[in-house]
Parts: sequence; C-alpha cells; structure tokens
Amino acid sequence: MDAVVGLLDGPRAHGAFLQRSILTPPWSLRIQDEAPLAVAAMVRGDAWVLPDGRAPVRLGPGDVAIIRGPAPYTVADAPSTAPRIVIHPGQRCTDLAGNSLAAAMDLGVRTWGDSPDGPTVILTGAYLLDGEVSQRLLRALPPLLTVTHRSWNSPLIPLLADEIVRDEPGQEAVLDRLLDLLLIAALRTWFARQVAAAPGWYRAYADPVVGRALRLMQSHPAQPWTVAALAAEAGVSRAALARRFTDLVGEPPMAFLTGWRLDLAADLLRAPDATVGAVARQVGYGSAFALSTAFKRVRGVTPREHRTALRAG
Repeated sequence: MDAVVGLLDGPRAHGAFLQRSILTPPWSLRIQDEAPLAVAAMVRGDAWVLPDGRAPVRLGPGDVAIIRGPAPYTVADAPSTAPRIVIHPGQRCTDLAGNSLAAAMDLGVRTWGDSPDGPTVILTGAYLLDGEVSQRLLRALPPLLTVTHRSWNSPLIPLLADEIVRDEPGQEAVLDRLLDLLLIAALRTWFARQVAAAPGWYRAYADPVVGRALRLMQSHPAQPWTVAALAAEAGVSRAALARRFTDLVGEPPMAFLTGWRLDLAADLLRAPDATVGAVARQVGYGSAFALSTAFKRVRGVTPREHRTALRAG
C-alpha cells in the first residue's frame, strides 16, 4: 500500500448529494448543510468560496474546491455579495426568511438555479455521512483546498457534467463512483504539489527507513508488529527506528500503528455484515474484547456504539 492509497482508500459515496447549479450574478449561497466533505467543480463562469474567518478563494472553469465540514461557508459570484439563499442539512434550500425554494429553482434532473442559460455552472457533490469518508483523510485536509485547471488535465469534470443530468437505471451508483474518482484525483494532485501540507506520515514515505516501516504497518496491520521487528525489516536498530520515526511522523511507531488499526477498524465497521470479532482479526487484535478496549480508550466509544452512530447518520 503506497501513501496515496493509504490516505485515499476511504471515500465511498453512497447516495451522495450531487447537483448542477446554473446561476446568474449576483448570487450568493450560504452553505450550512453540515456535510463532512464537499466538492465543487466549476464548469463555466467564476465563483468565490468564502470560509468563515478565512480568505476567499476564486474558482474558474476547470477548477475544483474541496471543503471540509461541518463548518458553514459561503459560495458567491463575488466576495461582496451577501447571502440570499441558505442550504440546510438534508440539502433543504430556502431564502433568508426560511421559505422553500426547491420548486422555484428546479431546472430539471439534478439541476437547480435561476436560469437555464445562466453564465455560471457549478457541479457540487457532498458526502452526507461521516462514515463515507475516513477520519484519517478528513484530519489530513485543511478546511479548504483548491486544484486549478492548470495543475491537472482530467476528463472527470466534463464526464460528471454529462452524467449528472442523466436519469437512467443505476445512475445513482454511477454518480457516486464518479464523485469518488473526482475527489481522489483532485486530492492526489493537491498532495503531490503541496507536500508540506500533507500529514507527517505521508511525507515520511520518502524516507528509506521510516517509509519501509510505514508500508509494512499499513499493508499488514494484522501482523504482531513490534518496534524491534520493524527495525529488523528496515535494517536499523530499534532505537534508531524509534527516534527517526518519531522525528518524521510526529509520534512513536506503536502509537501510529494503534491509530492506523483503529482507523481501519472504524472504516471496516461500516459494512453491514462486519462483526467486531472479524474486524479485530483484520486489524491485528486477538479478540473482539481487545479491539473494543482499545477503541473505547482512544475514541471514547465502543465499536458497536461507533457503528450505531454511523447508521443513525
């Protein structure tokens, strides 16, 4: 497992919100849907993303913005345009007085806006449930990141623009996978160009010693790893590995391994047929009790409570 796979093997949209917006300036949307992660791709025209308390970011055609929730933010034709429309949890759309705009702004299949010929076209995808995106990925992201059309040459935006307005059997599954692909492709490009912003363990993959230890732990979490065993595989002493790993990753090897195993367990528990015992064996714990104890100690809830919360959405 390489660094990109280790970080990005988590987005799994399931009935995600996807919409094409066609808008005419002046326009401004206040987004307070509480989605854990959203993706905005510009097809035509310009837009500004304004996170609360942060500098606004301009988007042009072909640009992608990735916004980490659940904090609210604004998307507008210009930073000075005051919000006129509010997007609530469940993607409920109202004016500032709370009146529904769903019917008034309906422009057809997954299309919404004020005019079918508006100069601004934005594709928006939102992961609505925490379980659809791994916490390890969310923790690695800033509140807002952008990938400009100059930094990648991807056919995914035009493809998604074509597919989002289709109304065919199985289309929801097609759109879910396209959203995942768009997110992963954009993040892969961003991490490649913003190495300093990546988490310490991601950057440490370039180190011949620590990178080896990371690959072993991430690819084989069920192995009974110790610092001594990892050091032997990396060809250094136990003390040398522990010191170098902590310096580069920011935490000791066994602390990283525990976090990695529990993050994997949290993702695996999303499967409806997964048992705590089976997940425990997959991530290196000898029993359901051992996993539950570690999960409760680190995350504050048991695996079963975690799964119940995911299903409650």
